[in-house]
This record gives sequence, structure tokens and C-alpha cells, in this order.
Amino acid sequence: MDSTLPHPPRDPIIVIVKIYTRTGDRGETALLGGTRVSKAAPRVAAYGEVDELNAWLGLVRAGTDDDQVKGMIEQMQRDLFAIGSRLADPAGKVTDRVAKTAVNASDITRLEQWIDQLETEVPPLRRFILAGGSLDGASLHVARTVCRRAERTIVGLGADQIEPDVLEYLNRLSDLLFVMARAVNHRHGAPELEW
Repeated sequence: MDSTLPHPPRDPIIVIVKIYTRTGDRGETALLGGTRVSKAAPRVAAYGEVDELNAWLGLVRAGTDDDQVKGMIEQMQRDLFAIGSRLADPAGKVTDRVAKTAVNASDITRLEQWIDQLETEVPPLRRFILAGGSLDGASLHVARTVCRRAERTIVGLGADQIEPDVLEYLNRLSDLLFVMARAVNHRHGAPELEW
């Protein structure tokens, strides 16, 4: 064989990963770093609720035709993946080395700026309002309540179990989701029903 001939191109190696592993069949799951815990563990419940919130936001993003809302929600979903990663890695073995898992003061400031921006579109709140309005608005209200539940569950882990920025982020995010629901309803011309 002539060694001057070029080698034929190689096919890229494709690794097929099965979605089922059977490792959780007995009610356990692995945290990042490999520690096995019960699927009923409070930490698993906490990142499960963050995942549920992420899914609700995905539903809103898939159904809305509002490009601003889509862009905001996509960033929120990325942030929530970071928070879920941090919750799944209590020792910081993986997340402390991966930049995209960071949640910090600049992320919280971004949420506050979005709140301030959206609040300029809606009339001042004088009373409690009933969740509802447009489908997008009602879905954002559901996401807000899921966010509050996730926040409560994370608080239940204990102050020493999660970074303060994560709690601040979720607290601000639920505020944003409330204002976002109001703004989306206002854009759709859906009246707010006062309680």
C-alpha cells in the first residue's frame, strides 16, 4: 500500500446513550459526583420542582408569539438548569468548575431590570387579582406558583445547603413571573379580575 495516498475520511464516532439505565428502579438516583440518594430526598424534590418550573416556562415559550417573552423565558430556563445543577451537586464537585452553572448577582439584577421594564406597561396594582386572562398569562401565573413552591422546598434544605444567590434569584423570578403575566395579559387585551 502506498503511504502517500491520503487516508479516507473517518466517520465520526457516535455514542448511543439509552434513556433508561435501570439504576433508579429501586427508588434511588445519583447526585452529580455519584452519591446515591433516595428519589424522595428533599434535595431531589427541590431540583425536581425547579425542573417542573422549567417545563412550565417551556410550555409558555412554545405557545407564545411574543418574541420578547420568548427571549426572556429562554434565559430563565438556562438559569434554572444552572440552579438545578447546583442543587444536584451539594459538594460543588462539578458545578464549581463549569461556568454556565453559576447564578450570581448580575442574574438577579437582570430579573429586576425586566420587572421594572414590564411594570411600565401595566396599571398600578390596587388589589389582589385572580390568576387568568390569556392562556399565556394564566400559564405564567401557574409558573409563578411553581416557582414559589420550589423556593419553599429549597429553603427547607437549610440556609447552609444552598448559596444565597440561588434563593434571591428564585424570589425575584416569582416576582418577574407575576409582572410578566400581567404584562402579557395587558398586551392581549385580557382584563384583570380583581378580588
